[in-house]
Amino acid sequence: MFVGALILFGSALLAATILPFSSEVVLFALLRDGGDPALLVGVATLGNSLGAVVNWGLGRYLLRFRTRRWFYFSDKQIESAQGWFQRYGYWTLLLAWMPVIGDPLTLIAGILRVRLSLFVVLVTIGKSLRYLSIVYLSSVF
Repeated sequence: MFVGALILFGSALLAATILPFSSEVVLFALLRDGGDPALLVGVATLGNSLGAVVNWGLGRYLLRFRTRRWFYFSDKQIESAQGWFQRYGYWTLLLAWMPVIGDPLTLIAGILRVRLSLFVVLVTIGKSLRYLSIVYLSSVF
């Protein structure tokens, strides 16, 4: 079970970064093998939340290069994202678990210098709810 938990942690961490990866399948398989749901949700949430913090850190670091020609985001895009964040609020970080938009959302949160403590709380809540829903679905099927 320890090895399975390590694999789950690693897959959850990678899944939350900008790398294409999935941790739900690993969690589902470990649950089917009789793994402790509470432990597995905790491990997956921790790994996935740490991966989101990596994205947040990348966002903070990359902003130092905003004056370089190769920098991906323009000042206008950053201002627009900041306006979007101000309009819809930090609560959007609860959606960091979603495919496609979740990873860029955590990266933008770093660029916009969202306070790390607030970031961690909101992202962890959203990600834990996703993993809890997988536990529920695995018990139904």
